[in-house]
Amino acid sequence: MEDPSGSGGWRFAQCFGDKGEVEDITEADIISTVEFDSTGNYLATGDKGGRVVLFERNEMKKGCEYKFYTEFQSHEPEFDYLKSLEIEEKINKIKWCKRQNSAHFLLSTNDKTIKLWKVFEKSLRVVSESNHHDGQRPLPPPTVKSHLRLPRMALQDNIIAAVPRKVYSNAHAYHIHSISVNSDQETYISADDLRINLWNLNISDQSFNIVDIKPVNMEELTEVITATEFHPTHCNLFMYSSSKSNIKLADMRDSALCFEEEEDPTTRSFFSEIISSISDVKFSHDGRYILSRDYLSLKIWDVNMENRPVKTIPIHDHLRGKLCDLYENDCIFDKFECVWSGDDQNVLTGSYHNYFRIYDTDTLNDVVLQADKSAFKIKKIGGAAPGQKLGAKNGARPNGLKDMMALDALDFNKKILHASWHPKEATIAIAATNNLFLYSAA
Repeated sequence: MEDPSGSGGWRFAQCFGDKGEVEDITEADIISTVEFDSTGNYLATGDKGGRVVLFERNEMKKGCEYKFYTEFQSHEPEFDYLKSLEIEEKINKIKWCKRQNSAHFLLSTNDKTIKLWKVFEKSLRVVSESNHHDGQRPLPPPTVKSHLRLPRMALQDNIIAAVPRKVYSNAHAYHIHSISVNSDQETYISADDLRINLWNLNISDQSFNIVDIKPVNMEELTEVITATEFHPTHCNLFMYSSSKSNIKLADMRDSALCFEEEEDPTTRSFFSEIISSISDVKFSHDGRYILSRDYLSLKIWDVNMENRPVKTIPIHDHLRGKLCDLYENDCIFDKFECVWSGDDQNVLTGSYHNYFRIYDTDTLNDVVLQADKSAFKIKKIGGAAPGQKLGAKNGARPNGLKDMMALDALDFNKKILHASWHPKEATIAIAATNNLFLYSAA
């Protein structure tokens, strides 16, 4: 059956955040990372103001809906007096640790400092009766020993508390852009442009440098590390990508394998190196495949075949002719993330004008959706989803949003850089400037 909207069964479910116009947005409110936990019952966002906001699944609702759980200030702005540098409070990444007890543990990082947070429910108790009070009623002071009584505590309220259990600092000379928790739940890695460090979650004052690509002479610097991730099941394997368009799969016990595609010299241009720089890499949940994102495309690699990707998916080929403009406005340096679905059957990545695309990994059939404010206006009046609205204009047009994506009137200030996929369901969380959008598929 033809899907007239081109929405692939996806529908807008929820939106959190201020619904104002883009021009009025405070910089601190812009979402800089979004991450589901391993159960999908909790969702975390970090913003440029250093805040972490947690959402909890709303069990009262039938569908996959979330409600506000708690918010805390994770990082504050700092100043490095030695280097005369301001260190932003912006949260670059959040990673959940697997839940071991009733408390949640998650790692958050800004450019320089990683923190391990414990989030737990705590009951507040107050003194309900004592020698001087019975509830709110004052009592005369006891005159004889037998009138003395022990104070009694009563439950007043339950609150959600967030406390930093560990602070891992002073280990990176450059800006931290990636953290990844190992499958053993005991160690994690953190990466900046030139180094990757291995940490034990319980030891905050010591880390091991496991990758160092810093040249002796910095003038000879030709590449930087752009992303890193641990293998989902093998605790000795991890990978990292570079600005030189390659991915290295490394074994901490031995050596590294390099995934690299030969460049076609006929297509080489001034922008080749910039647009081929890999901005994100992700292992599939079974560890068999690697998903990588560069400026114009997504690539799926088989870990057993390092010379070329299994599939190359163009994301916004229509921008090839606009690379000069994108270089002028710095958009060519935007770092788009990519994610696998929980069953590894689909992949997702973002584009401009708040468009994002979901691809079937077998057929490469794709769905284009837009995280747009019209979504919740339409929901209020009971209309169609934004994809359906646009797709149905001038009759049924399966390429509704795809055609819109290629138009010249794209707003390059609106971009979908960060997203997360529910580990067990067809639900996705999309960060669109200062709003968090949730979409679900039937």
